[in-house]
Amino acid sequence: MRRVNILGVEISAVNKETAIQYLLKNMDKARGRYICACNVHTTVTAHENLDYQAVQNNSFMTLPDGKPLSSVGIRRGYSEMGRVTGPDFMEQVIAATEKSDARHYFYGTTQENLNALLEYLKVNYPQLSIVGCEPSLFRPLTIQEETELCDRINESKADFVWVALGAPRQEKFCAKLSKNTNAVWIAVGGAFNVISGVIPRAPQWMQDHSLEWLYRWSKEPKRLFKRYAETNSKFIFYLIKEKVEKR
Repeated sequence: MRRVNILGVEISAVNKETAIQYLLKNMDKARGRYICACNVHTTVTAHENLDYQAVQNNSFMTLPDGKPLSSVGIRRGYSEMGRVTGPDFMEQVIAATEKSDARHYFYGTTQENLNALLEYLKVNYPQLSIVGCEPSLFRPLTIQEETELCDRINESKADFVWVALGAPRQEKFCAKLSKNTNAVWIAVGGAFNVISGVIPRAPQWMQDHSLEWLYRWSKEPKRLFKRYAETNSKFIFYLIKEKVEKR
């Protein structure tokens, strides 16, 4: 799997099709490991925090969840790169494995939102094997709780563990616990709520033109303004700084 280094973060040079093909073809290698979906915000966070950067770089795959990342990759010669969002990747894997023996475990968000996801999956993927689901406790787990969670996952014989806790917590969570199981853990942020319809997704034309961020900002302007303004500015600054330093 080829990767492109963007501000110290090794982003997998994949697109929607090649990402899922690589995972399903290499499931034996993916077991006990984890997958991240990296965007501008997490890239800047990882650039500034070396511990979190190591988590991203030690993943089985770090998906380019964000047009700026795939655009940088393409400009650097990785022509195959394309945006791979958490919701898209999750639903693609689910669709591809619905009629197989693959088992899925869901961890994160609230019980109410988790119920909405399960209802959606039962209607749209009735043959999907769901072997476990539990909401986030919205606090760090104790060592005993971590052990018990891994035991439940192993007892369920899950192949995929989908984790929705929000970055950077979810990636650290997956990196710490995945090795204690025989499943691949996939950090997908708000994918549970997006796929179930709890959080409306941007119209397709906005997704196609990389304007999904603008749609999200219009829905939560107060919460997202500082994040977008600060991290996007830092991302551009760090890229320019990196380019100057390499001259």
